[in-house]
Amino acid sequence: MQITFSLEQINAVAEQILAQKLKNVILFYGEMGAGKTTLIKNLAKSLGVKSPTNSPTFSLVNEYQTAENKLLYHFDMYRIKSENEAYDIGMEEYLYSGNWCFIEWPEKIPNLIPEEHSIIKIKLIDNGKRELILTS
Repeated sequence: MQITFSLEQINAVAEQILAQKLKNVILFYGEMGAGKTTLIKNLAKSLGVKSPTNSPTFSLVNEYQTAENKLLYHFDMYRIKSENEAYDIGMEEYLYSGNWCFIEWPEKIPNLIPEEHSIIKIKLIDNGKRELILTS
């Protein structure tokens, strides 16, 4: 799936993404400011998360409950120095829990990524629009 959108359309984009056949682990690639966290917030909202969502930049992981009483884990690996830090927080347990795992900056933990995952790549293009490519 490939789409171009503006931030005003992000709710509809989140719905389109969730309508696809996705793996529980979704990797988010994109430069700083491309809209990864904003998209994840809207995906969480579309999954029925009621609590406020924010980037886990300092905590590495935030946990949310969806409308179906399932868990959603949002990871931000930007600040980790090595994969050992991810091991230390028990990341493998999260990744193989069967719950949603949304991971920003997955390139920092290449050896931890499960074989079964989906990928979302976002990049800024002209006029503040974004281009999104989803592979599952």
